[in-house]
Parts: sequence; structure tokens; C-alpha cells
Amino acid sequence: MQDLRNAGIKYIRILWVEPANIVRLRMIPISHFEKILQSARPGVGIPRGTGGFVYLVLSEGFGAAGEYLLVPDMSSLRICPYAANTASVFVWLEEKDAVQGPNGQMTVKTDACLRGKVRDIMAEAKKDGVEFLVGFESEFFLLESTSPVRIGSRHQYSEAKGFLTSLRETKALEEIVDALIESGIKVETCHPETGHGQYEIVTGPLSPLAAADAVIHTRQTILNIAAKHGLHATFVPRITIGSAAHMHISTHRVGEKKPKENLSDLENSFLAGVVDDITALSAITMPIPASYERVVDGALTGGTYVAWGTENRECPIRLSNATSPSSRNFEMRFIDGTANPYLVVASFIGLGYAGIKSKRELRLPCYTGQNGPALLSEEERQAKGITQRMPRSWEESREQLTKSKALREVLGSEFVDRYLSVNKNLAEALRVHAGDEEKSLTRLVQLY
Repeated sequence: MQDLRNAGIKYIRILWVEPANIVRLRMIPISHFEKILQSARPGVGIPRGTGGFVYLVLSEGFGAAGEYLLVPDMSSLRICPYAANTASVFVWLEEKDAVQGPNGQMTVKTDACLRGKVRDIMAEAKKDGVEFLVGFESEFFLLESTSPVRIGSRHQYSEAKGFLTSLRETKALEEIVDALIESGIKVETCHPETGHGQYEIVTGPLSPLAAADAVIHTRQTILNIAAKHGLHATFVPRITIGSAAHMHISTHRVGEKKPKENLSDLENSFLAGVVDDITALSAITMPIPASYERVVDGALTGGTYVAWGTENRECPIRLSNATSPSSRNFEMRFIDGTANPYLVVASFIGLGYAGIKSKRELRLPCYTGQNGPALLSEEERQAKGITQRMPRSWEESREQLTKSKALREVLGSEFVDRYLSVNKNLAEALRVHAGDEEKSLTRLVQLY
């Protein structure tokens, strides 16, 4: 606490993220935050519904009674250069009063805490010597106006025109990168993306929990500094062109060397665990109806067929740095910025680790075509083992998640049911202006 005061910190932002990917916060003066930490059980009480299972209206199974406790995780503390004299900290979500757990023992753990779910899966895997690294790409649009939606800068992919020194977008982006570095996040690149007004910031690999924290901190930094420059940042799946939140993930076993020519047994089983439930994952990685407007064949958005290929951006899973065992990773391309990063990370490492534990064999061969599977004939796809399509709609993805035994095992069956309920409420809220494209887009960019 003295170090924070010496750094001029006066306020602490306590942050948590709903399953619907709405970021919530409480701003607490540092004097009171210190008292919280000194209490017998440090934490801040919040209504049970706002802990994560409500969006606009109460979801099934929840009433007005009950509280959760937001317990600060001091290892996640970061300064917020975008807000003077402020630091932020993420929390563990706990039951305020102990409840009976699945094993019959009393506990304060709750499956509503997605950070806790990531932590627990990481801990289980580490006992087996298995570790993961995760990195995110943050694609976003910078808008001059949200009503109507109006884009400012005009550029093409990585075009220098997107960083003209006279642009307020350039000034905002430079300040964003500086702020991220100052707060301890490694920024690898920042560049104009394909769409007008669209940019991307790529941050370095971290442990799964730290990576999810970092991407939320990155988005908060982008939103706040963009607003300072009179711009509105949005992570929606599509405006003029698709916008994603690609995740890179690698898996390692302590002491094992990976082969250069092929996937290791560990990587093989990890990928098998993911691929076997990839169609159900879509309900988590592309959680709103608008998500399915982004992914089309022939636009480098991951394509619509269940496939994985070396450096192939027309596959939902791209094998990156294939011949470099130390940096080889899987890029999960079927994720957008409306997805909750903690839920995404927990789902992927949970499924992948389940595949590792069972030593599952990967049945889907690597797709070696230069173009996307969509350009093949049906007979050619069958010959390459490509027999499934990704869900083409929000409704189809929800149906797949409902039936998924594997994800229910990873996340908890009760959680999956609650998530589906919240997800339905969210979609209904976004359809308030159905039939009016302009108002619908305004509502979407203001929410995400």
C-alpha cells in the first residue's frame, strides 16, 4: 500500500467481467481499500445477480436475494496510465456465505467465477507438468460517432495512411501503446487493419489467467484513451468488415522437447480435445447473432468448415510457426471481441487438457491446401477428412453447446445452462431495434 501511495495512486478500480463480457467496476479510494485488505475477509459485497448471471433482466433461477463477494487478487494489480492516480485490480468472485459444494463440503467457491475456473484448470494441469501460454490480438474500430455510426480514418491493411501524424487516431494509438507498456504489458505490434477505421494491437504471450487479465486491461486502455481523443472504440464483430479477437495458445510439458517436423503427442492430444467440440465452442467464442455476420468463406476470417491448417487463415484453427517447436502455437480464429476472455480461455484449456489426460488421438488431418476448404469439391473435402461445417448461426451454436458433454464437464452443467439463459437475454436485448439496421448497429457499438 505504501508503494501505491508513493506512486501517487489515490483510487483503486475493482474490475470483474460478466459471462456476457460486460466489464463492471467499483472505484474505491485507497484509504478505504486498505481497510478492506485489513479486514478478516477482504472483499466487497455485490448483489448476486450482478455477479454475472444477468443482462438487463433477471435470468432464470435468480431472484433479488443473495450476495457475492468481490475478493481482490493483488497479483493482478496494475497502474492505469489512462486514469490519473489510479490502479486497477481483478477479483475472485466468491459466495458471501459458505454453501455446500459438489463434494458435500462447505465452500465459498462459485462456478460464476470464471477467473477461478481458469486458475483451477491451470493448477490441475500443472500437477501433470502441463503448462500453457496464451496471447491475444485485439482488433477494434475507432469511430467519430455512434449515432449514426461514422468512421473517421480511411485506410487499407497496414497502409501508412492509417498512421498519418495529423490524425487523432494516430495520437490516440501512440498514447494507448505507451500506456500499455507503462502498465507492464508487452506490446508486440500496432497497425491499421483491413477496414476503414480498424486497427489491431497484439500483446505478448502470458499464462492463461494473466493473458485474460491483460486483454481486459488492454481493452479498457483502448476505450478510455480513445474517448479522451473524441473517438469511440468498439470491438463489435463487424461494421464495414469483420473484426476478431484471435487467441494464440501453445501447450508444453515440463522437460519435454517437441519435434520439429510434426506435432508432439501433447500438442496432438490438446488439439484433438479442442477439435472434437469445436462446434459447441462457437456459442462461447461467437456469442451473439451478429458474430455470424463476420465469418464467411474467402475473406480470411477462419472459414466455415471444421479444419486446421499450417498458416492457413481460411481455417478456424491456424497452426502458426509450425517448424519452430519453441514458438509453435495454435491460432484460434473463430473468436470475436464480444466473447468473455476468461470463459474463452477456460473452455479451450479445459477441453485441450481433457484431450491430453485421455491421450486422445487427433482424427482430423492437417489441411494442406493453399486455398480454403470452401473452394474444394465435396468429394475433395471428404478425401481430406473435412466432414463438418462450423455453426452458421447463433441458434445452431447454442444447440451444439446445449448438447456438449465435454464443455459441461469443463465448465459445470449448471453454469452452461445459466450461460445459455443469459446469452438468450442478451440476444433479445440486442434485437430491440430489429428491422432498423442503423439503430441496431448503434446499440451494438455502444455496448461492445
